[in-house]
Amino acid sequence: MSDAPRIDHIGVVVDDLEAAKASFERMLGVAPSMVKKMPEVGLYIARFETTNVAIELIQYTDDGDGFGRAVMGSETGFNHISFEVDDVSEAVERFADAGLEPQEGFPRQGSTGPVSFFEKDPVTGLLLEVSQHQEEENR
Repeated sequence: MSDAPRIDHIGVVVDDLEAAKASFERMLGVAPSMVKKMPEVGLYIARFETTNVAIELIQYTDDGDGFGRAVMGSETGFNHISFEVDDVSEAVERFADAGLEPQEGFPRQGSTGPVSFFEKDPVTGLLLEVSQHQEEENR
């Protein structure tokens, strides 16, 4: 990872992904770059690319083991900031050295490659994620 971190995406939890997706398509004038169901963790995700940051709309489903909701909480609206990293395992060590505690069950596979969520930062209250992009065939 370069010296200045890159924000990969901002996560937003919504009640109805189809309605939120249609709203974002109208607002941004683009279709989502990715729509993915992750039934194993109970998530349905649509990713929108803008010039400077991606926005992931996330809907919880009744499928899976509830892991997604357990990690991100049940509230709708702004949920987390994800930093793109070259190596998730290395980033977990670096963030832990800086005082952030990785959540149980991470790193694990996310929608674009390996990810790790941390416990909310005690100073800012932010939920942070690190994500490593992989080619589709490596996911």
